[in-house]
Amino acid sequence: MDDSWLKKKFPTWESLKNWCARINREQHPKLMVHVVQNLEWFMDQLLVIPAILICENSNSAEDYISLLHQWYCSLGQCCESGDCRITNNITGLARDLQTKLHGQHLAQSVVLKAVQGFINNPESNKPLTLSFHGWSGTGKNFVARIIADNLYRDGVKSECVRLFIAPFHFPHARLVDTYKGQLREAIRDMVLRCPQTLLIFDEAEKLHPGLIDAIKPYMDHYDNVDGVSYRRAIFLFLRPVLYFKHVLNIGGAAINDVALDFWHSGQNREDIGMEDLEHRLQAETMESQGGFAQSELMSGHLIDFFVPFLPLEYRHIKLCARDAYAARGLETDEATLDEVAKAMLYVPKEERLFSAQGCKSIPQRINFFLP
Repeated sequence: MDDSWLKKKFPTWESLKNWCARINREQHPKLMVHVVQNLEWFMDQLLVIPAILICENSNSAEDYISLLHQWYCSLGQCCESGDCRITNNITGLARDLQTKLHGQHLAQSVVLKAVQGFINNPESNKPLTLSFHGWSGTGKNFVARIIADNLYRDGVKSECVRLFIAPFHFPHARLVDTYKGQLREAIRDMVLRCPQTLLIFDEAEKLHPGLIDAIKPYMDHYDNVDGVSYRRAIFLFLRPVLYFKHVLNIGGAAINDVALDFWHSGQNREDIGMEDLEHRLQAETMESQGGFAQSELMSGHLIDFFVPFLPLEYRHIKLCARDAYAARGLETDEATLDEVAKAMLYVPKEERLFSAQGCKSIPQRINFFLP
């Protein structure tokens, strides 16, 4: 639609404020009905008002967004949290991490404390930035979804949540300069539209270092970047790890090696602590290939927590199978769960201790065992 009428109607910042104040005060019936019925389009138009409107003084951008947020709420679109799209259900987050995520005591604890602390501290001096590390199928994407489901009414479908898949959204190194502009614009637009955003980067190790550096200011300790504050954003970087260093003679396997060492020494995996892994993960990431190691995100120490996801054992696979059956409303027994778990491939070759695919293929595999 043509937005020229907006530019003519609101040539100055004060004219916009006064008009919104009048609408709120008078609650003009016909106009209010039109605005509510076309709310998404209307908010879009307000966000494309010429830059001069929001840059008359250093605080204009923040004031502008605050005004839009208050007015949006006056139309009945907000809740006690300030925005109906944002639920911040920490109790639900704790419950889901405890009951739905198996074999990941470290991730359960670190993610809950990190997210809860961030949500409870509105004056945080930077966005929350977490880096998830673990074998495929150990729960990295699953936890990202749990976070979205409990912080936002519409979960991963919320307009406050955005998933970027590195090889899909940014496949060509030669186009990195184009991607930089697109990514910066996408993040800025989300932060302007939503007071608390969740940005998920899957297969983050495949991100070009220049692309990560382009958004590094958004994760740093700045009050604002070009008049916009990013301090209430949450950044999740999901990175897979490799197999076992002593098996394949390659790096990137600190988590799996530590878990295997604990098993060989007769210690419980639940006794593995963050002190056993986090510094090793950080050092390993710095030495690894890919954009992460070469980016200013690492050299600037902007990752708040390196979250390890341990390789899953036979007992955890059975729990995943149980959940997969329950999700379909099907009953099962221990014998069937054993059959599903036994059908998985386990490594290393001698110990056959950890599921090579984690729980990733379980929902599909149970089809084989249905009557």
